[in-house]
Amino acid sequence: MDTTLLVIQVLNGLQLGLLLFLVASGLTLVFGILDFVNLAHGSLYMLGAFVCASLTYALGNFLLAVVVALPVVGVIGYLTERVVARSLYARDHLDQVLATFGLILVFDTSAHVIWGPEGIAVPLPDWLNGQVALGSGLEVPTFRLLIIAAGLAAAGGLFWLVNYTRLGMLIRAGASNRTMVSALGIDIQMLFSLVFALGAMLAGLAGMLIAPITEANIGMGNSIIITAFVVIIVGGIGSIKGAFIAALLIGLIDTLGRAFLDDLFGLFMSSAAAENSAPAVSAMLIYLIMALVLALRPQGLFPPKVR
Repeated sequence: MDTTLLVIQVLNGLQLGLLLFLVASGLTLVFGILDFVNLAHGSLYMLGAFVCASLTYALGNFLLAVVVALPVVGVIGYLTERVVARSLYARDHLDQVLATFGLILVFDTSAHVIWGPEGIAVPLPDWLNGQVALGSGLEVPTFRLLIIAAGLAAAGGLFWLVNYTRLGMLIRAGASNRTMVSALGIDIQMLFSLVFALGAMLAGLAGMLIAPITEANIGMGNSIIITAFVVIIVGGIGSIKGAFIAALLIGLIDTLGRAFLDDLFGLFMSSAAAENSAPAVSAMLIYLIMALVLALRPQGLFPPKVR
């Protein structure tokens, strides 16, 4: 096995895992704390990419566009919670699924009207378009390292927020007993709005980071939301730690499977059979892992602690 290729694919898997974590962490906050199934969470990922793309051309600076776009997506998430989600908290999950599926259509159509049917390529500054030498014969795109660094920073910031701040204490208390939190004089509705907005910003950040690689396009959130649900199921619904570990696990397995599974199959079957079967099996790997976790540990690998 080519060591250089292995290192590159591991870094690619780490990048994918951290992007999945940004989406899944917001999803697990909303699902685990608000008990709200938000299929439209992937649309916030898409809107983050489009808003960042527009601001990049308007401001002429990608990083500045990300800084400005984050609160914009947060406001979109806040308004979505106030207008749509809040009236559905008391309804069952089927109603929430149907309503947020309709919201996906609304967001996709709105993006089509505002930005048009074509995707938008996001230009990077010259210093992010280069390569970084990590060793003899090993060069990694600078922007991919930035994605990894930004994902790790966001994960650390979210862990600090949830575990060491007053807002995090209220979030954890609201998840445990929202009635008691309300009785203590805390505006639980505002708390839920802030959690929803935070989740939107995390998903939007993931869309902003991936847009220069894949471009911003309509429907880009519809595929990642499925993988994000796999992540929170494997990690444990409501667990930030579980989402982080499961996202890295899913990202690495998916990337390494697509890169090396055909070589592994080639050890005990013909090359033609390996090349035909490996892509199908690699595409199923993460779902097989989810099925295994559901069968052996339905609460997830790292479920949140409850009394």
